[in-house]
Amino acid sequence: MKLHLAGATKIDPDAFERQTLEALHMPKEIVMRHRTPQLSHVFAGDSYSAGYYSYLWADTLTSDAYEAFTEAGGPYDAAVAARLRQHVFQVGNTLDPAEAYRAFRGKQPGIAALMRKRGFPVPTAAR
Repeated sequence: MKLHLAGATKIDPDAFERQTLEALHMPKEIVMRHRTPQLSHVFAGDSYSAGYYSYLWADTLTSDAYEAFTEAGGPYDAAVAARLRQHVFQVGNTLDPAEAYRAFRGKQPGIAALMRKRGFPVPTAAR
């Protein structure tokens, strides 16, 4: 996102990467899986970058939805499955997807479930 927000500013990818990792206090023992030049396709146009970041949003929603099941006792909870079917699957695209999801979950999706799924601490405000 920092690269996207830089606009037309000329950037040295290697220096940018080192400075960003230093600012994040990234341990030197953890190496980059993907280097900045390997993600150049993300910057080829707005449509690809929007699609790329939508994967993260999809993972956020599925993590939150899965927690609806685990909060009810397990992944096969019939009542939660019925709510998901009624409010999301059956309405399809006849309702705004965000509205349909809120009707299923009873709240806005947040980052807490995704953070837990990925093994990160959950910020107090996100619980």
